[in-house]
Amino acid sequence: MRYGIALDIGTSGLRCQALDLETNETVSSAMSSRHPIPGMNVIDHVNFAMDLGRDTANHLMIKAVNDLFRLLNMDLSKVESIAVCGNPFQLSLFQNIEIRDLAYAGRSMIEKLGIKSPDRNGTVVRAKDLGIIGMNADVMIPPAVTHEIGADAMAMLTETDALEREGTRVVVDYGTNAEMALLHGDSIFTGSAAAGPALEGQQIGRGMLAAPGAISNIEIEENGWTCYVLDETLAPREGDTVDPATGDVVTKGEMHGKATGITGTGVVAAIACGFDSGRLEGSKICTPDGSLHLQDGICITPKDIDEAGKAIGAIRAGYLTLMTEAGVWVDDVRTAYMSGASGLYVDAEKAQKIGMVTPGADEIIQYGNTSIMLARKMITGERTMDELREMTKKLRAKHCMFASSQAFKDIYSVEISLWSYGMPRSAYNDMMDVYGMRHIPAEPVISKSVRRSAADLPDMVGKKVSIMHNTGVELVGTFEGCTSCGKCVEECPELAIKVEKAAVTVNSGRCMGTACKRCEMNCPEKVLNLKTLEIKKN
Repeated sequence: MRYGIALDIGTSGLRCQALDLETNETVSSAMSSRHPIPGMNVIDHVNFAMDLGRDTANHLMIKAVNDLFRLLNMDLSKVESIAVCGNPFQLSLFQNIEIRDLAYAGRSMIEKLGIKSPDRNGTVVRAKDLGIIGMNADVMIPPAVTHEIGADAMAMLTETDALEREGTRVVVDYGTNAEMALLHGDSIFTGSAAAGPALEGQQIGRGMLAAPGAISNIEIEENGWTCYVLDETLAPREGDTVDPATGDVVTKGEMHGKATGITGTGVVAAIACGFDSGRLEGSKICTPDGSLHLQDGICITPKDIDEAGKAIGAIRAGYLTLMTEAGVWVDDVRTAYMSGASGLYVDAEKAQKIGMVTPGADEIIQYGNTSIMLARKMITGERTMDELREMTKKLRAKHCMFASSQAFKDIYSVEISLWSYGMPRSAYNDMMDVYGMRHIPAEPVISKSVRRSAADLPDMVGKKVSIMHNTGVELVGTFEGCTSCGKCVEECPELAIKVEKAAVTVNSGRCMGTACKRCEMNCPEKVLNLKTLEIKKN
């Protein structure tokens, strides 16, 4: 047997599939429940690498890759090729090459520090040179478009039919970093919005990635809200129908008692159902205790709405900014593509209702993990490195840096007012007037949606996915002046930290990184410093 492995290094986790190179069929699949490096977004991961050292970040990633490959339950010595997709940050950490040029948006700091950007135009290296064990394989790493747009963004274009279609259309890969492209005439406008992990179920109180036991969708019924829960094959099954105001079970479903959390798609569904039922007005939850109640005690809280709203707002600000750059508006963009796990599994009409999809699109086309699709085609030879390099040249021409775009900043200000500061939805266009921006319709057009993929991972309908739950390593440090009071342990929302006799241990896969730091901020003695932690030596 001859095997190849397609690997997607996402910001919230890793996914991989083993292929039989004789038949191109999937042999097995595995995914991690979290990313091995502390943090919930790319910036957190880069900050970690800058603070604790690139070698430390690379060690965590390569260990997770090796652990994940073992879950494929195959003879790794027969793997001949590996293709890896991800954004430039993740692929640079995977290769252990310079990342400081990615950390600084401006050229002045890069020049001041004498930083030389490495070649990110696609390469092939040996697996053993990267630290991947048990195989003698070639590792193919595709080219990046810009410092923030990489192979994952290219994949969302090449692995959908967006390039072949006519008319103005928008493509979004829904994830922690939402890559997007607007195709108008002969031009392709690209951008990347740091949406954060809420739409992948993280930084949500009971949130989780798509895994067995996760609520993935909700429908309004005459007598309550019906929850849909993922089974062992990640297929949604009918769960309980509950009263969203109290959580009382109206009707028990097939998955009664089996819900353990909620995915980002479930959060989207809850927000949309909240709008439709009047249980959610702007960002205010209209129930007796201020929460939306779902199956098995799982709730959506005001904090969850705030976190999800920031992500939704970043995505909407992103595609509206690209439209501004192209000189078009929502009525001109009639086709919207959604890719990635969140883009595939979410109810498209619900996503459009809350702003994740442009309101003018009357056709929504959903794809799965296009990064894995591209990696698979690189393994089978259907996509060549030269072909991908030519594609990157086209995408570089019209790239928009949202971090320096005034249009993005203005629109995102409106979004934050809506989702975080209690502005009613009816005042949205009034705020757009303040910034001289065009209006968006109060309600989206009636759209039709079609799923082009049956599952997030290709060739996986009805098949089990191995899940790696323990993705991180133990980071340790001893701090003079620490009284072992345990305040850091109490404040950690992810149960990532423990302390004993002034010795602190942090699980890297659970730590929320620089976006959190509640442990540091609440240390009574102000002695805890995560930057000084080191990998625990066995």
